[in-house]
Amino acid sequence: MSLHTNMSGVTSTLKTIPSAESYRATSVAANKVRFSSPKERGLAESVRVALEEGNFHPVKEFTNFIRQAEINDDEFLLIVKDAKRVVHSLTSDFVHVIESLLSLNWKKRSFEIIEAYTEFYIDIMVTHNKYLPIGISKLIVHWIPDDLDDSDWVNGCPSERTRLVLKPIHEVLNRILTAVPMAFDLVIDTISAKFPYFKKPAHVTAGYLFNVLWIIEYKPIFEELILQLVLQKLLVLDVNAPRDEIGSEIDDENDKMKADPLFQIDDISADILAGTGRTLKHPVGKTLDISLLMLYRFFEGKCRIHQDSNDQQRWTANRLFKMLLHIFDEVLLPSHNTHHVQFVLFYVTSIRLAYSEAFLDLLWKKVQNPNISVIIRHAAVGYMASFLSRARFLPLRIVIFYLKELSMWAHNYIDDSGEYNQTCSLKAHLVFYSICQAVFYLIAFRARDLTASSKDLLFLQSLQLSRLAMCHLNPLRYCLAPVATAFAGVTRTYQLAYCHTVLERNARRKLATVYGHDKCMPEETLESFFPFDPYLLKLSNKYIKNNYMVYQCNDKDDYMDGSTNESLSRKRGDSEIIEEDDFIVADKRQKHLELSKCQEIDKQFYLGSFPGLNL
Repeated sequence: MSLHTNMSGVTSTLKTIPSAESYRATSVAANKVRFSSPKERGLAESVRVALEEGNFHPVKEFTNFIRQAEINDDEFLLIVKDAKRVVHSLTSDFVHVIESLLSLNWKKRSFEIIEAYTEFYIDIMVTHNKYLPIGISKLIVHWIPDDLDDSDWVNGCPSERTRLVLKPIHEVLNRILTAVPMAFDLVIDTISAKFPYFKKPAHVTAGYLFNVLWIIEYKPIFEELILQLVLQKLLVLDVNAPRDEIGSEIDDENDKMKADPLFQIDDISADILAGTGRTLKHPVGKTLDISLLMLYRFFEGKCRIHQDSNDQQRWTANRLFKMLLHIFDEVLLPSHNTHHVQFVLFYVTSIRLAYSEAFLDLLWKKVQNPNISVIIRHAAVGYMASFLSRARFLPLRIVIFYLKELSMWAHNYIDDSGEYNQTCSLKAHLVFYSICQAVFYLIAFRARDLTASSKDLLFLQSLQLSRLAMCHLNPLRYCLAPVATAFAGVTRTYQLAYCHTVLERNARRKLATVYGHDKCMPEETLESFFPFDPYLLKLSNKYIKNNYMVYQCNDKDDYMDGSTNESLSRKRGDSEIIEEDDFIVADKRQKHLELSKCQEIDKQFYLGSFPGLNL
């Protein structure tokens, strides 16, 4: 019995011993290596391994993970909290993981995530300012709308949803600029570098410009640099949107309206019902139009002074205008043959008469200063002539004042040049010829205002226009033919001067030059720039048209074509001016009486169209 019991005990003990297969399976399981994923390991652990063991492989794996994986909100929040916990350890050895963290798409996450990410972003920028270039760049990239987001940007205005998405980005940038002043230069450089290519869709450039102007609201110290940068970028748009191309589009629409007026009426009605203005089809022209519309809105809000405006608002408006004048001097005035960007000055000066006077004073000082480049002085004369002619908001007394100043300068120049000085080169007397043409242009364009009363006629007589036109330097020779013709018509009508003899003599000289050498030699003509020629952009034109003066024919002026006020026909390639409202149209009857057939052909050639001679 005892033996039986002991054997039973032995048998029971042997049953608990594992078999050989079980033993081998247990051994394999014990010796098996387990690798945790980057997601399980986390950023903090990866950084610890890198710092303590010198093993950066987990950090590289984690970097690849956050670059490639679709991260949900919970994972995103965990990563951000880990990053914030080890932010002081994230030295330049971890630049790749930092770049990946700053590239995360966070702007459309939950409020909790945005708040946590914002704190991490500011901490990393303040703690390690070597990451500022990356951080600033990653923020400003969010300003650029996607090519397919045009529905969120209507004429440069974002939808409310888009505005809420952009707000945290600007809040982060504002806090960084407050905490790290050295970031200011980086911001300007990055804004310039990230500015969209001029051929990008209009809403992309407009959306970026909206954000660029937004930064001025919370950091006014950027005003001058930002505005200068914006105008420089808009100049690129301007030169790539030629007037002839935009004018061709307008002409095609006018032809379409004439061919199918009912269709045109329906189209306009649809625009009115939609509450939006018609836009250009020219892609770069459309971008320029919307961008200028945004600038006009910006200056309207900043420079418009109301009766209830406080002293701070008045000071801000005046300071901003002084900045704009400086930018004009540095950027716009030296720029050749621009078309629309300079109308920013035209609009802002229309807000207050003091601004107009300051603008003209700047130009006049430029003209009189012999130490300034002749080309700049020539451009300043063009701005003066065009502004005094086109600005409806200018009182006539200012036009008269500067017309007198220009005439006096020209007469003094004639006296100083000497009667026997036979050098009549255009280059040698460029400023003089520019001023003479400005005087002729002003009198021809503003003839109705300048001849309204006997007092006005006495003023014109006091200018000694006959001496100016018939002096030995012969300014009519280099003046644009339509300007010379119109000026001669006005002065003849009001018995101020008789210039047709000079015009005929100049025409004979030109003919002798052509046929005497048996080849056509180009006649020297003053290269003229009238910057405030007709405004062709559609959306932004609403800020210009009410302040813009078009030519109104004086019924008493028999030098104008009495039957019609149409412009002369011309080729598109002959000029940049494409409006159909030339203000100078020669009197056909007078031309047949006073000009030979040869001169008539020559005159028609030169009367095609020139800058400044449009309504």
